[in-house]
Amino acid sequence: MSQVPHPCMDLQQIRLRIREKQRSYASYNLSPAQNDLLRAFFDLAQEFDSNEDFYRVCVAALSEFLGLHSRLYFFDKDKEKLVLACDSRKGLLQEPVAAPEHVRLTFKSYESEHSLLVPIHCKPSPDTQEEGKQPLNLQVMGVLEVYPLEKISQADRFFLRKYANRIGYNLHNRLISHENIRHLRFINNLVMDIEHNVITPNMYFKHLFNQLKARIGDIDELEKMIAGFKAAHGVPSGSCELVISKVSNLHRSLLENHRELLEHHANYSLFLESLFRRDHFAQGRFVLRPRKCSIDREIVTPQLDHYLSRFGARGIVVERPEDMQGEELFLRVDVGLLSQVYANLFSNAVKYTGEITSRDGKVRKAVAYGRELLDDYFGPGKPAVKFNVFTTGEHLSEVEAKTVFADGVRGERSKAVPGTGHGLAFIKQVVEIHGGVAGYEATEEGNNFYFILPLPDPNDVPVDQA
Repeated sequence: MSQVPHPCMDLQQIRLRIREKQRSYASYNLSPAQNDLLRAFFDLAQEFDSNEDFYRVCVAALSEFLGLHSRLYFFDKDKEKLVLACDSRKGLLQEPVAAPEHVRLTFKSYESEHSLLVPIHCKPSPDTQEEGKQPLNLQVMGVLEVYPLEKISQADRFFLRKYANRIGYNLHNRLISHENIRHLRFINNLVMDIEHNVITPNMYFKHLFNQLKARIGDIDELEKMIAGFKAAHGVPSGSCELVISKVSNLHRSLLENHRELLEHHANYSLFLESLFRRDHFAQGRFVLRPRKCSIDREIVTPQLDHYLSRFGARGIVVERPEDMQGEELFLRVDVGLLSQVYANLFSNAVKYTGEITSRDGKVRKAVAYGRELLDDYFGPGKPAVKFNVFTTGEHLSEVEAKTVFADGVRGERSKAVPGTGHGLAFIKQVVEIHGGVAGYEATEEGNNFYFILPLPDPNDVPVDQA
């Protein structure tokens, strides 16, 4: 069961709702026993954690304060029928039994031969205020049966409807809470599973890479042996040269494959470590592990190298800035998370870079990246650095430009391209927890996605975290 949050209200709206409640309570004209019952119900509903104890409170309160007996029925979604959960005479049922024929789900109260049956409504959300907008069993979770009928006055009927609503609201919140607890337990177990079943076995790849490197060494030795045989035994030159050429090509190819595998494994391991940290799940948010690093050398260049072949395959020219390569910039950042920021930006650039004709009439299809220093961006004496990833192509529309960093949002032109619309939302989140801002701007020949991070105070010398 998922809970749809109510729209946020300002203080004045809250005050108006409180006054409405004051007027409503004044008009209820509840008896002292009914008022005491509600107070005891609310106190005990908070005191007892289990649903079973809550059911007992619901039926026991009626018999203790009003001398009325009751039964609680709830709709079992698995069995698709009403079942009896608790009885004020028999207590909690060990195994819920099917409700008798006279007990049925309805929106309104009704009478049977000996009892009054009151629907227990779910806590309403903005989408389910009107009857019929959702199936009955999603708006009414059960029935409160109260008896004997002859002891129930008109005032009692009004009170019992209110009481059943309070049961429904409390139980709804309890179900949401229990569902969230189960969810958190699952996530915590999942983290341990990931650590045990994914991250630790991932280390075995290093062993396999070392074996591959040893085989490459064997081929190198074989190449040398064949060359030695040629010199020693006078094997026909053409045959030997052909074998040596093939072995040499195989040697170079395997070395390149080994290098690519190592780089891909290192990148994959970095992303796994930074996304599946136990701290993230324990605290319910990204937890940074910052260290001082060279942004270009340790973050940008490795990610760009990972995408170079894809840029080349699409005819996209990569324009590298001289300033980032000529002067290193060191910042304290979470290398794993910020690397994924650039991975997402370069991945988008592969997908969406378009061909344009520049002012001088030249055709251009390019991606460029760079940085610029911003004085006092975060306030007087608080400089920042702006990191840019520019791509040629058609501008985003005004609407797209305003919503492009929202999770799940994709532009009209991107719908034909595979994607989830999550990448830019991830970028925004990671940049903001670094104390920065992420944004988009249209430029003369294309689109620039950027993020701005604060520069450290030169007087602060933080100790790097391992």
